[in-house]
Amino acid sequence: MSLNEQLQEQKETLLSALAQQRENLDEVLPELRAVDLSEIFQELIEEDDDLPSVLELFECLPLERRANVLGYLLGDFQLQVVQAIPDGSLLSVLEEMGSDERVDLFNLLDEDRKEGLLRRMARQEREDLKRMASYEEGTAGAIMTSDYVAIPSGMTVSQAMMRVRQTAPDAETVYQLYVIDSQGKLAGTLSLRQLMVARPGAKVDDIMINDVISVIVDEVQEHVARLVARYDMLAVPVIDHDARLVGIVTHDDAMDVVEEEATEDFHKGMSIGQLEDGVSRVPLWSLYRKRVTWLVLLVFANLFSGAGIAYFEDTIAAQVVLVFFLPLLIGSGGNAGAQAATLMVRGMATGDVGVKDWGKLLGRELMVAGALGLTMALAVAPIGVMRGGEAVAMVVATSMVTIVLFGSLLGMCLPFILNRVGWDPATASAPLVTTLIDASGVLIYFSIATAVLAGF
Repeated sequence: MSLNEQLQEQKETLLSALAQQRENLDEVLPELRAVDLSEIFQELIEEDDDLPSVLELFECLPLERRANVLGYLLGDFQLQVVQAIPDGSLLSVLEEMGSDERVDLFNLLDEDRKEGLLRRMARQEREDLKRMASYEEGTAGAIMTSDYVAIPSGMTVSQAMMRVRQTAPDAETVYQLYVIDSQGKLAGTLSLRQLMVARPGAKVDDIMINDVISVIVDEVQEHVARLVARYDMLAVPVIDHDARLVGIVTHDDAMDVVEEEATEDFHKGMSIGQLEDGVSRVPLWSLYRKRVTWLVLLVFANLFSGAGIAYFEDTIAAQVVLVFFLPLLIGSGGNAGAQAATLMVRGMATGDVGVKDWGKLLGRELMVAGALGLTMALAVAPIGVMRGGEAVAMVVATSMVTIVLFGSLLGMCLPFILNRVGWDPATASAPLVTTLIDASGVLIYFSIATAVLAGF
């Protein structure tokens, strides 16, 4: 049975139990994982417009599971649920959530409700929430959690183990521990395994790792995610500008960033603006608005192709067979350019390629594109002979090499140019590259044809 079929079956079981006045809810709910339950809740709200049933089910859950389920809900669904429950219940759920999820949910609320909830919170929780909510979106501070295990410098192993036992229930992870000095500055790190196998009387300062990989609180989230992936870290500590430990970014949050950035790059790669939600849930108007701008701009850009064809009307009239090869040539150039642009954009996104590598990559692309163009020219030349004779075959083969070479170099260089002027390299998308190469390919093809066929 597929995952979708399992979820559908679980959804029907829940609705059936609800229809029987909760008679079977206590048996059904514990069997479902929080992430599956949240997806069922979203389907109930979206497909059946059944928010009252979702709220009834939500209130049947223990407080800890309510916090977990709410954390898994997408933003719009979270907002619908929290708007329908009173402040007292919401405050209890917020206090049970992890600090990073709590901040994400808190930022969805309107200002009046934020102020009301803050007034009812304990001072320490209120200050932590306000601090965490103040960090700019897209930075390490915005994705970090303040739920970590910190061990004061100078403790013995046995004292540190006691500290772990005290703080572990509220920590995001206990497998990586952080040692801080009297001023709260990050002094070192050690794993739970190191702590468990060390002598009880040993000092944590003697067994900790002093050379700690950390990030500043305003570091961009993409860099944080690459750091976690590169060094295979369970979590990376986040420090402020005074080197004080303020939070950690866990591996799962870093992978969420990777997914988010990859999705954004895919959308940009097809000249689509960033979507606020999944493609199946985004409003039709928003989907239209995100796609129409680039498409209209590219329509006018394609006019240059038409202008190029109009300019060479005499050449086309003399050799009508040239039109047969036009889609083949500009399509090949566009494909080669899109491939090169995709490789460069992905390489820059993963940190594998930098601006300093431009010269080296240009030489490599020149050789690869030349080989590709020659191979494609040899493949198409016999068709040129059959359709128009040796002269036309020469034009087509020469144009193929030139257009593929030009397209590949344009596709490779454009991401570097955009990065240089401060634009996202992902804007060097397949539609943009192919449109530019279409117009250029027309000029290259018919210029070569005019030059070669002038004497025939």
